[in-house]
Amino acid sequence: MTDAEKTKKLRKDVAPFAKSELKTSIFQIFNTIVPLLVIWAAGYYLLQFSPWLTVACSVLASGFVVRTFIIFHDCTHGSFFKSKKANDIVGNITGILTSFPYQKWKREHTIHHATSSNLDKRGIGDIDMLTVDEYLEKSKLARFGYRLYRNPLVMFGLGPLYMVLVLNRFNRKDAKQKERLNTYFTNIALLVICVTLILIFGWQTFLLVHGITLFIAGALGIWLFYIQHTYEDSYFEYDTEWDYVKAAVEGSSYYKLPKILQWITGNIGFHHVHHLAPRVPNYKLEEAHESIEPLQRATTITLKTSVESIRYKLYDPDRKKFVSFKEVDALVKIREKSIRAKAKNMKAISK
Repeated sequence: MTDAEKTKKLRKDVAPFAKSELKTSIFQIFNTIVPLLVIWAAGYYLLQFSPWLTVACSVLASGFVVRTFIIFHDCTHGSFFKSKKANDIVGNITGILTSFPYQKWKREHTIHHATSSNLDKRGIGDIDMLTVDEYLEKSKLARFGYRLYRNPLVMFGLGPLYMVLVLNRFNRKDAKQKERLNTYFTNIALLVICVTLILIFGWQTFLLVHGITLFIAGALGIWLFYIQHTYEDSYFEYDTEWDYVKAAVEGSSYYKLPKILQWITGNIGFHHVHHLAPRVPNYKLEEAHESIEPLQRATTITLKTSVESIRYKLYDPDRKKFVSFKEVDALVKIREKSIRAKAKNMKAISK
């Protein structure tokens, strides 16, 4: 069987799973969004007894925010309901709950799917990543900036704040009117909700409940997005060699999580299945993975092995793998030593 035939068969095999089920989707709303609202309410109520009880509620709520985001994510793909209108309504509501403007993220994420692992089309919906040569061509200041950006404390510490307060609040320059208006609508809705809660409970309580929740959920979200595309032998190619199916199955990982974390993250660990067929709703991703043998050959990452990916900072197209700054620094030293040796030999010959 040729590669083209294998690709065609794989996409045909996964197609039956790309159908939403109304009862399952509605049930998922009730077991996700309702508990989230109850936990938030409990956080405000329990503050009168102990701030630590409120913090515990906020930590618990962050898991449900991640799960709510998965519903939002499915709506942007049109996979949560058959009805476009239903997807748009639920998508906007879950977008407000998670602080994401629906239309803006929908377009950017669609671009991400169409260009994932394509070295010539990076920059929209991705975590910024340089190749080794691109990094070496930059100035020392630019290298320092990139190192700072890829530092875990910045990416997972400041990243959630930047995402919620800046990235999600402003439109891209090329955004059309519908997208711009939707972002304005989301921002206004969030402003009204936040101001109301602050006036009723005070800004300190608001930050204790919603601040902690969104910070933890944001950090978890960035981590999930990072680990699903950043592992040693992840697939990346330039446009002329890039292949959509390979980008999905080889450029997206299967993040094998304990069942409770798999539930909280809405099965998004089956990311290779999602990238292959974005119309598969989150509650059918595992079934597709287990039913289609080629999908089971995707790179599997566990909680333990995923920590190793923190050290991967640059992609080496020649070796087709991610490398660390330490490896590249060693390469730079070897090159500089070689240049000095050649210069010394040339000087000796000229004498």
